[in-house]
Amino acid sequence: MTQQATENIINNNSTSITSLEQIQKPIAAELSDFKKHFRENLKTDVFLLNRIINYLLRMKGKELRPTLVLLSAKLCGDITGRTYTAATMIELLHTATLIHDDVVDEADRRRGLLSINKVWKNKASVLLGDFLLAKGLLVAVDSEETELLKALSTAVKRMSEGELRQLKASKLQNMTEEKYYRIITEKTGSLLVACCECGAISTSVDEPTRQRMRDIGHHIGLAFQIRDDLLDYSHRETGKSSGNDIIERKITLPFIAALDKSGMLEARKMRWLYRKKKKGDEDVSRIREFVNKNGGLTYAHQKMEEHAGKALILLSEFPESETRDLFSELIRFVIYRKK
Repeated sequence: MTQQATENIINNNSTSITSLEQIQKPIAAELSDFKKHFRENLKTDVFLLNRIINYLLRMKGKELRPTLVLLSAKLCGDITGRTYTAATMIELLHTATLIHDDVVDEADRRRGLLSINKVWKNKASVLLGDFLLAKGLLVAVDSEETELLKALSTAVKRMSEGELRQLKASKLQNMTEEKYYRIITEKTGSLLVACCECGAISTSVDEPTRQRMRDIGHHIGLAFQIRDDLLDYSHRETGKSSGNDIIERKITLPFIAALDKSGMLEARKMRWLYRKKKKGDEDVSRIREFVNKNGGLTYAHQKMEEHAGKALILLSEFPESETRDLFSELIRFVIYRKK
């Protein structure tokens, strides 16, 4: 795949994007096997825990991360039992972090349903998250998967560091583009790196191949988070709580870029408005207008496509195959998704 071909894939009309469901069709059987593996590892004889887990299973996500693990494994070889172990560990970890995030953010809803902390309160939610993290560790230990455990433990460490860095930067309101990239590399990118790396570990012993998959996961992770941040500035119905980052005073790339391109006086006024703890709809609209007027959305969109392009160039080093094509479409889905 040439640089020009890569650009053509990225710049292809986003309205014709392949849905995640279509991308997952060729690996439907493997995804079904993964779901069985995942549910099997959630079994418990604690009544309350079972009730919460059954509710949790109703919150069906897009299964983007297990899909990434499976495609990474197929790209490097054949899907094995180790691949399902890797996908299960990652999904347990990801689900635990979502539950803990809802507690921290005091969220009321998750995937169209009342959040677990809303139904069972914070204590039960935190304990469920801890249970899922422990199960993820046990899946690795029981399978004697030291390599997978190391990769996932590294991801958990870096995700925690990223969250704490963002918390500090939000309080001090001293975010820069360099700090932003470090935070999203840790907070979001590290888990997608683990998805690609663990998929490769499960099926290949070749270190250069594993490193290439880590690099692909890194760029997908950055593109994914920038897309998330762009959705927060959208006026359309996205399925995401639009404007949440603005309300919570989380400074992201669109706002950083707009500040850099605005005059000193205007930037000072907008920084003051962003710091405001209780923002009304008018405040949020003013910030959105400022970001749009000063090219913040355009700049962030360019950076998102730049990272997607880097992932596609690395992907082109693998032989042509249906799996490589599906992976390409998955990258396009990440940057053009609506929620």
